[in-house]
Amino acid sequence: MSFHSTRGRLGLAIGALGATALVLAGCATSSTGGGGSTGGSSGSTITVGTTDKVTFLDPAGSYDNGSFAVMNQIYPFLMNSKYGTAEVTPDIAESAEFTSPTEYTVKLKKDLKFANGDPLTSASVKFSFDRMVKINDPNGPASLLGNLDSTEAPDATTVVFKLKNGNDQIWPLILSSPAAPIVDEKVFSADKVTDDDAIVKGKAFAGQYEITDYKKNQLISYKPYAGYQGELGKAANSQVNVKYFADASNLKLAIGNGDVDVAFRSLSATDTADLGKNKKVKLVEGPGGEIRYIVFNFNTMPYGATTPEADPAKSQAVRQAAADLVDRAAIAKDVYKDTYSPLYSFVADGMAGATQPLKSMYGDGNGGPSLDKAKKVLADAGVTTPVTLNLQYNGDHYGPSSGDEYAAIKAQLEQGGLFAVNLQSTEWTQYSKDRTADVYPAYQLGWFPDYSDADNYLSPFFLTKNFLGNHYDNTAVNDLIVKSQTETDKDKRMADLAQVQDMVAKDLSTLPLLQGKQVAVVGAGVNGTTLDASFKFRYAPLTK
Repeated sequence: MSFHSTRGRLGLAIGALGATALVLAGCATSSTGGGGSTGGSSGSTITVGTTDKVTFLDPAGSYDNGSFAVMNQIYPFLMNSKYGTAEVTPDIAESAEFTSPTEYTVKLKKDLKFANGDPLTSASVKFSFDRMVKINDPNGPASLLGNLDSTEAPDATTVVFKLKNGNDQIWPLILSSPAAPIVDEKVFSADKVTDDDAIVKGKAFAGQYEITDYKKNQLISYKPYAGYQGELGKAANSQVNVKYFADASNLKLAIGNGDVDVAFRSLSATDTADLGKNKKVKLVEGPGGEIRYIVFNFNTMPYGATTPEADPAKSQAVRQAAADLVDRAAIAKDVYKDTYSPLYSFVADGMAGATQPLKSMYGDGNGGPSLDKAKKVLADAGVTTPVTLNLQYNGDHYGPSSGDEYAAIKAQLEQGGLFAVNLQSTEWTQYSKDRTADVYPAYQLGWFPDYSDADNYLSPFFLTKNFLGNHYDNTAVNDLIVKSQTETDKDKRMADLAQVQDMVAKDLSTLPLLQGKQVAVVGAGVNGTTLDASFKFRYAPLTK
């Protein structure tokens, strides 16, 4: 998640924003509406259960689903997507538009305040974006702001974003992303990540909710914030309690017994299937943008740049042999009971611009593995086998099936004696630090998109300065991504995106494996669970 001046991230012509680029979209909801209040009791207290972990409440210090799930409830955004859609429109903004190719001007609503009474003005917005860029935490989302040159506040309700490259039509989507929560300049530090307790004590909230009780990764209690003036509307419930479970099996018991009203992220495929037979609950499914993949560290992997046996050609051959050996369909079926599907692209299948270069380039040429092809690529490069590969995975962030998933990957890679895989697991709080510190030569990650465009699966991963921090650097790829971001002709842009995917498929800095859909398990009497292509889970519509 590193920021650098070359970190461009641009996008579609503005006309495409209304329809959104995600053609797999649609939405799922457990209520009859899908937008606004669902008509349930305003006195409802909702209990949500999850195994996701919070890294930091400070937007500058975290770039993970568990943390962003909290931020979506408590912080205001200039732009946001209403329930049931991925289209972004002004939220606490009154208007937002390009006033020149490199200037995006936002007018704030008047008399906005944080829950502590502090005014929320253009100065708050400028502070929020300036600090995100300045702090540039390796586990933060500052990389999304690569095209931001400066943020200006000419008056109390006007914000002007000055951009490095013109025609950045994805900029409105960025203003609804993890890089864009607006924070209180009187509570947050300008140059370092602010402690969770300071944020809660300071009541630095102006979203749909404020936090009333906070025990990190144990319990968060929310109450609706009466001063929220955004377009999402007031909460339909009176309180939400989020319980954090260390073990998914305990979450399964809790939702099955009615101890929680909604279970969202992450139950095993087997547990979800079992709960589908329980008449006390119902399954709500949404469009799938989540992907799972292996990251290769170009410095520390076998034959990596900082290893004694450094050799770029051999290093590439090792990655390509791994791509020849993995059997995605087997993992999807045996581990995930087909709640995940094989992914042969770097962009989620169904997204406009997605291709499947990995399917034809590796394995048997039709999506299956090929031991013979893996043997040949290693032999041709002069690689001595077995290749020792230290492969790290996480068991508490990506669900309880990660252990089975990576045991299967180990067995697949060790077919024919080509690899000797050392599997290790680390808890997420440490994992998120280690992975950007060159501790892991190869490791598991998952990706939940920030916005609905193919660029969100390419620029964060493959630009020279990317959030993976895995030392991948291909100037041609970098330049073509930037070109695609400024291309307003749809057909030309799709061609550029396809070429990028072909190029990174040869380099394989990441190895995509699986794509999953969103699934929530909710009590039979619970309404308002909306899962849509915005990939944001909101508590405000929930009622029972």
